[in-house]
Amino acid sequence: MTRILSVENLDAFYDDFQALFGVDFYVDDGEAVALVGANGAGKSTFLKTLTGLLATSGQTIMFAGDNIAGLASHIIARQGMAMSPEGRRLFPSLNVEENLILGANVGRSGQWNLVTVYELFPVLEEKRAVPATLLSGGQQQMVAIGRALMSNPSLLLLDEVSLGLAPVIVRDIYNALPRIRAGGTSVVMVEQDISMAMKVSDRIYCLQEGRVSLEGRSSDMTRDAISAAYFGRKKEAV
Repeated sequence: MTRILSVENLDAFYDDFQALFGVDFYVDDGEAVALVGANGAGKSTFLKTLTGLLATSGQTIMFAGDNIAGLASHIIARQGMAMSPEGRRLFPSLNVEENLILGANVGRSGQWNLVTVYELFPVLEEKRAVPATLLSGGQQQMVAIGRALMSNPSLLLLDEVSLGLAPVIVRDIYNALPRIRAGGTSVVMVEQDISMAMKVSDRIYCLQEGRVSLEGRSSDMTRDAISAAYFGRKKEAV
């Protein structure tokens, strides 16, 4: 199986504050990998480092055969990595369709366009002319994911997909995941809900205070082991 992403001994800093310590992480082609951990564990920092939003140097982040560490975020996006960020970050002055179209600006070809995104999330077609910030939280999350898909990524990063959303909306969003993966897109998701993370992923990583405290196949995990890894320092392999 082809390895689309491989991270070795990754450190990350906010000025003098170290947020990540020697993180090893990988994603195989077509995989869905969940990243869990308590607030402040470093999950969003890790995604920001992958996408070039947090600068790094002298590190190894191999993506699609190239070391992307230190590259600008727009270059990484053109190489096929896209993120639906925490908080969604939609443009309030634009409607749904205009927000979606922005995702296509990287110029990558593929299956995702307005037609296929609307097929994935039909409610967005109904709301296409509505200002994005007037949508419900769940619909805004769909716009953020759709905007990322419009760049036709080979790796999709989903940061805090279910945060603050009703369970029925979370279910609808995750029901779209098999179709996304069927098109050949690998997925990394930051997820607070342990049960959901176990259900929708092939493998799970847990971060605790910027370090990997647990890693293994989701089918081999237990809730107790994952819960313990939220707070323990010992690294386990499952």
